[in-house]
Amino acid sequence: TGGVETQGLKPARHDEESDGVAPGEHAADGQAVLAVVAAWGIFFFCSLLVYKLLSDGDFSFLLTYAAVCRCFAFVILNIKMYTSNSASSVSLKTLEAYVCVFFLRLISIMRHEGYLPYDSSGDWFYHFVESASLCGVCVSIYLLYFRFRGTYDESQDCFGNLHIPSFLGVLYVVVPCFLLSCLFHPNLNKDWLSDVSWTFSMYLESCAILPQLYMFQRQSSGVVEVLVSHSVFALGFARVVEMAFWMSSFHELTSHSGSKLVGYVVLIAQFAHVALMGDFFYFYFVSLQKGTPLHIPTSAGIV
Repeated sequence: TGGVETQGLKPARHDEESDGVAPGEHAADGQAVLAVVAAWGIFFFCSLLVYKLLSDGDFSFLLTYAAVCRCFAFVILNIKMYTSNSASSVSLKTLEAYVCVFFLRLISIMRHEGYLPYDSSGDWFYHFVESASLCGVCVSIYLLYFRFRGTYDESQDCFGNLHIPSFLGVLYVVVPCFLLSCLFHPNLNKDWLSDVSWTFSMYLESCAILPQLYMFQRQSSGVVEVLVSHSVFALGFARVVEMAFWMSSFHELTSHSGSKLVGYVVLIAQFAHVALMGDFFYFYFVSLQKGTPLHIPTSAGIV
């Protein structure tokens, strides 16, 4: 009987070793999952509270909700870096692009009201959240570039490393988006600088995640840290929410000549953003279903 019991124990030990799981690692993963679930729970509760207190029930609250999602994304990214003392799996180029996104959007909404939510959240709360997001991404850059520079995977963050220095790689998304915004921009504010700034931020946000997705695919392990994956998902979810609003309102985006083509261009840019994240969304939900860290195969073809 003793021999049967011993044989029954050995396969379990073999499975654990073959999985490469260190003692207590499953427990740590479980605690990380619980922490993430709690964070999302608090986020949704605060979202409902903001909707109740600041929204008039107008459909345009989706713009505010999308802004809150983006802010939440950088909150959990900073929590990740603070708690782990590491900036691994984080793309500096994506952070740089988002600095431009928030700064350009604030240039527009601080001076004019054409692109603000119609409800009371557009009076001040939307401005506050976008400003908080800009501060959040600046904190992320500070943590990555100064406090945890030694853990930054610079060799993997190589998007745009073609004929220009590596640190300028983000220009491969910034310059085309700027040119496109100069050619196709709405005229809600009736001010060239304000209208182009808003449109530039919209187009750039659609591409800003590219360096991060490229970095995920370049990682040899293919495993994305839990909080980083949730941060990226929150950014993608924000775009889905915002796109839901513009799908019913894009016809209001007309050029100074009255052409509605710019509305379609803005909508296509948002569809492109969601499409770029399609594979990421798939692997993200697979990881949630299995209760494991997100794993992206090198052959996934995300970018």
